[in-house]
Amino acid sequence: MTPRPRGAEGRGTLRGLIRGFRRDLLGALPERLYGAWMAEFRSPVIHSFFCNDPALIRLILQDRPVDFPKSNRMREGLAPLLGNGVFIANGADWARQRRIIDPAFDGGRLRDSFPAVLAAARAASQRLTAGVQDIEPQAAHAAADVIFRTLFSLPVEHRIATDVFEAFRDHQAAQPLVNLAALLPLPAWMPRPHSRRTRATAARIRGLIGDLVRARRRAIAAGTAPDDLATRIMTTPDPETGTPFSEAEMIDQVAVMFLAGHETSASVLAWALWLLAAHPDWQERVAAEAATLDDFASVGGLRATRAVFREALRLYPAVAMFVREATAPETFRDRAVPRGAQLVISPWHLHRHNRLWDRPDDFDPARWDSPDGKASARAAFLPFSAGPRACPGAGLAMVEGVVMLAAITARWRLEVTDRRPMPVARLTIRARDGIWVRLTPR
Repeated sequence: MTPRPRGAEGRGTLRGLIRGFRRDLLGALPERLYGAWMAEFRSPVIHSFFCNDPALIRLILQDRPVDFPKSNRMREGLAPLLGNGVFIANGADWARQRRIIDPAFDGGRLRDSFPAVLAAARAASQRLTAGVQDIEPQAAHAAADVIFRTLFSLPVEHRIATDVFEAFRDHQAAQPLVNLAALLPLPAWMPRPHSRRTRATAARIRGLIGDLVRARRRAIAAGTAPDDLATRIMTTPDPETGTPFSEAEMIDQVAVMFLAGHETSASVLAWALWLLAAHPDWQERVAAEAATLDDFASVGGLRATRAVFREALRLYPAVAMFVREATAPETFRDRAVPRGAQLVISPWHLHRHNRLWDRPDDFDPARWDSPDGKASARAAFLPFSAGPRACPGAGLAMVEGVVMLAAITARWRLEVTDRRPMPVARLTIRARDGIWVRLTPR
């Protein structure tokens, strides 16, 4: 059985849930959510519904997404960092942003980004050293390298890239998954109660990103900009209005991409490496496949590696849960859902739901080739959300994860230690005291 905290018994109390938002949300939520189709939570400040029923999730994310926009309460917790970026925007703002961003992530563009991903993966495998160590910082370093190489054609060792990476690490520690700003139903004009540390780290990140964006604008004007993701996005006009992103809007988008493309990838990569350390038979299969990794076409042959990474995404999805909001009264499973209710979709619980997966807490990459596993995946696998708001960088993230696992296991043998990691939900799913492994050269 893979590590996870046991949930609270009974329905849970408001005080316990609020405390859990900062300390251990996964343990504060009721254990019964791993088998429930829906659960209602009502308090003086928030009325929410946990939705695990695949039919409800399909309704919210795919059939009627306009009726269930991203929750404004949840966006308040991320606004200091992300502004009005595509991850938290709604309505016409979101639609315009996706029209500009999506072309940069079209399928054919993955091939263009592959050399940067492979270079970052090989650099990561060479930075590692023998001995017992916490693999989370190394995974974060590797994921940051990918995002800087693909976005700005800079290795993470570049001075400004290092500064942004360190600032994001500080922000991750300062920012809980949900904070008081997300819980209080305050009017739009009232300032939100973010901690001083959260505001300071967010301002530092946005200032550094602003320097990168301004430098790239100058390079584009001079005709010297490389053909990377930043250049493609900054030079793409909205096909409906003909206007590109402003400087402030581009800062929002880069912050989103760093959060979505770095924090999430780092989380899943670290857990995937620990899972390989705990399952040496699968590790050897991945290491054997790594010998064939050469160019973009060879990634398709890494079948065992892809299955391992998908299983890591199932067991430790980067984002524990996300929230939509009901814009009108609804009826879910014969229960009244009022306007303004918060609709929680939790990949963490959905991916381990005992009525949707066989042996849900077990690591079994072979399930992805079985009829039951494929059926479960269609109904209950949401690592990148679904519908029109699915992550535009999902394809790049999958390639990155597979290439990283192959490059690292080709060079290093991983073993578990006596320090068993325990997941906690922050901005992404991390380990409370690190993810410790022993590395020895192959």
